[in-house]
Amino acid sequence: MSQAEAFETDFWKDANLRKVWDDIVPGEPRKTIPYTLTKEAIELYCKSVGEDHPIYFDEAYARTTRYGGLIAPPSIHILLMFSCTPADDWMRSPGTVNAGQSWSYNIPARPNDVITLQARALDKFIKRERLFVVHDNVFFNQKGDVICSGRGWTIRPM
Repeated sequence: MSQAEAFETDFWKDANLRKVWDDIVPGEPRKTIPYTLTKEAIELYCKSVGEDHPIYFDEAYARTTRYGGLIAPPSIHILLMFSCTPADDWMRSPGTVNAGQSWSYNIPARPNDVITLQARALDKFIKRERLFVVHDNVFFNQKGDVICSGRGWTIRPM
């Protein structure tokens, strides 16, 4: 079974393990795990979001581009966010609402890149009886190059 096939799609499966509001400590690094991005995972992601540009599938075409080979679409960070975090990560909590995000893309991820994530909560606060967390995320390849970085705002479940 490939990593793409092994990716868990039942997001409620480990809900009881997830960290809760009191466990979120601003400034504390989140536990993350390296993830090897395969060509199959890129293809499966592209298929699931309706992306069909040949730079993601066709090696011969991709070699003719400025990238010199296959790349992953920039939005692959969505898959990477879950692939690089363990089942008990607070970002995986069912009921989490994305309240906004801002991303910067530096270089494309490529098949066989080993992706690592540095992530943390920056702040947490309560506003109008809702629990908000501001967080940042930086994805690196195996060379230590930044693929993309972003800041997000989420509303946490009560």
